[in-house]
Amino acid sequence: MELYEEQITFTVTGESYLAKHEVTQSGEESYQCSFCNKAFSQNKQLLDHLSTHNLLIQQLEPRLLSLPVHTTKGVHNCSQCHKVITHRLNLMNHMRTHTGEKPYQCSQCEQAFSRNISLKYHQLKHTGEKPYQCSQCEKTFSRNSGLTLHQRTHTGEKPFQCCQCDKAFSNKHNLTNHLRSHTGEKPYQCSKCDMSFSRKANLTEHQRKHTGEKPYQCYQCDKAFSLKRNLIEHQRKHTGEKPYQCSQCAKAFSQNSGLKNHLMTHTGEKPYQCYLCDKDFTLKRNLIEHQRTHTGEKPYQCSQCVKAFSQNSSLKNHLMTHTGEKPYQCSQCAKAFSQNSALRYHLMTHTGKKLYQCSQCAKTFSRNSDLKIHLRTHTGEKPYQCSQCGKAFSQNGAFKNHLMTHTGEKP
Repeated sequence: MELYEEQITFTVTGESYLAKHEVTQSGEESYQCSFCNKAFSQNKQLLDHLSTHNLLIQQLEPRLLSLPVHTTKGVHNCSQCHKVITHRLNLMNHMRTHTGEKPYQCSQCEQAFSRNISLKYHQLKHTGEKPYQCSQCEKTFSRNSGLTLHQRTHTGEKPFQCCQCDKAFSNKHNLTNHLRSHTGEKPYQCSKCDMSFSRKANLTEHQRKHTGEKPYQCYQCDKAFSLKRNLIEHQRKHTGEKPYQCSQCAKAFSQNSGLKNHLMTHTGEKPYQCYLCDKDFTLKRNLIEHQRTHTGEKPYQCSQCVKAFSQNSSLKNHLMTHTGEKPYQCSQCAKAFSQNSALRYHLMTHTGKKLYQCSQCAKTFSRNSDLKIHLRTHTGEKPYQCSQCGKAFSQNGAFKNHLMTHTGEKP
């Protein structure tokens, strides 16, 4: 229990600094730095520590330095939110969170701050000065607090523990955000719509949907993104980096979502079900594309002719029939194809491989699509039904030929 507290002023390398001196009932003394809240048991330890802030605090506002050497602790209640605050200076800084006052403006840009020390830290972004260096990896930081947080990535220290669950965090900010997952609190509300968020960063990202802002630009192709993580994923297309590797096989992916989707091929999980025919899919986009076989929707139209497609990939493949482009070339015979899948099937004519085997009769096929058609001879499935006469077919080709008997068209 705290028995005594005062605010004291030290002089280090010609400058004055405020610090908090506490004495508990057990007689233990604590000297706390007012800039990073680090505490020390001895006066000398604090003095040595304060010199590490010297680059930042040489220009502290005069009214802060003119405070008396010994200021007895005072207790103040905020009139807006009734928060109890020690020391008049802390109350003044706190009140600006209600008034929105930001009297300290950067001379390099238009950004303003409620506290002078925040301005000082911000100005280091313009100067590029990073005086605090990590002894483990030589990474540098503009703030000592930034270095302290970074060092926890080496030590694994997580001093901030959730009181609701066993989860722990390396910094207080992440703990505060996590606690909202228990309380359901979402204090950050969008002014354009009714959506609210538990984290300010999530609100900022959301607001870009309204503004259309894309601040993250690729330096290689000038493509821009609203989210930094989308830029990072995009840049892997240029570098070829695939950091997400499957633990079941050697396949690797540039995006974590790609790995998650791939893992379902091992587990057999298909969470997306068509409500019209109960067919299951591993990917939501595959379900959407499948549902167009029921609705007949073909949103992707060719600009060269009137042909339309249910899938964007089908349109891209079709466009090559106009351009004559065949980018996929066989290394065995120089034959070229407009589609990569066609090249893969062609390569099997050289190797003789038939990878797809029927589980009913052991017959093998070079294409998965051919195996699916064959399986219908066992199941009796006829998915292609004529709307004119009700006749059904197991193959799309036979179905199309049948339709011509109604139209009079000759194949």
